[in-house]
Amino acid sequence: MKIAIVGAAGRMGRMLIAAVQAADGAELAGGSEAAAHPDMGCDLGELIGGDNAGVALTSDPQALFEIADAVIDFTVPTATAAHAALAADHGTALVIGTTGLDAAQQGAVDAAGEKAVIVQAANYSIGVNVLLGLVEKAAEILPDVYDIEVLDMHHHHKVDAPSGTALALGQAAAAGRNVVLDDVACKSRDGIIGARPRGEIGFATLRGGDVVGDHTVMYAGPGERVEISHKASSREVFANGAVRAALWACTQKPGLYAMKDVLGL
Repeated sequence: MKIAIVGAAGRMGRMLIAAVQAADGAELAGGSEAAAHPDMGCDLGELIGGDNAGVALTSDPQALFEIADAVIDFTVPTATAAHAALAADHGTALVIGTTGLDAAQQGAVDAAGEKAVIVQAANYSIGVNVLLGLVEKAAEILPDVYDIEVLDMHHHHKVDAPSGTALALGQAAAAGRNVVLDDVACKSRDGIIGARPRGEIGFATLRGGDVVGDHTVMYAGPGERVEISHKASSREVFANGAVRAALWACTQKPGLYAMKDVLGL
């Protein structure tokens, strides 16, 4: 399967290049970046310190959608919305790891799913997707006297908060309690806030250093606290999961899918 990467020269993009090259059944079809990027025109293999791959970094994402079976996108929301439109135009599978999309941008992704295979996930780690299932089940079992807090910590370059994974964990907890997350979420606290409302799902965000991604969901009840955690030590887990999703997507019918579909969870 021919797999291309948009945002190929970024930290995650370089991990994805290596993951595609290492994956059985995958061929690196190309990579794109903004036109002003200093590495424009570089060979993608040499970009990650490896052998020449025979594929140069380009500034034309449309060309990637024309030649690839699947494109992987860990960029920014505005770019992802545009890439979703290209996926729909060319019928190319698109694997999205971008988080922080607004309603209009998500609408563009949803619309693309009518014409192309779209896999969208806040986190492509297999472990995190198992965590999501555990969080939902725990929230289903424990009564709402157990306060739920979602804690996420990432490196200081992370631009959105709470992280997409933290929000996905909050959604899983809300599903377990059969409530709508927006109705019970508290994403920030400051000053004299009063007592915590029963049933609230809180979020705490930490940013610093080079932390790849740590997430913990706490259920704090009378006399005890249950904590379920996942800690990523390398971005390779996200890259490998995204490539797995791309290979899977190439054999599916148009639609909007999640990582749990890829894993059969």
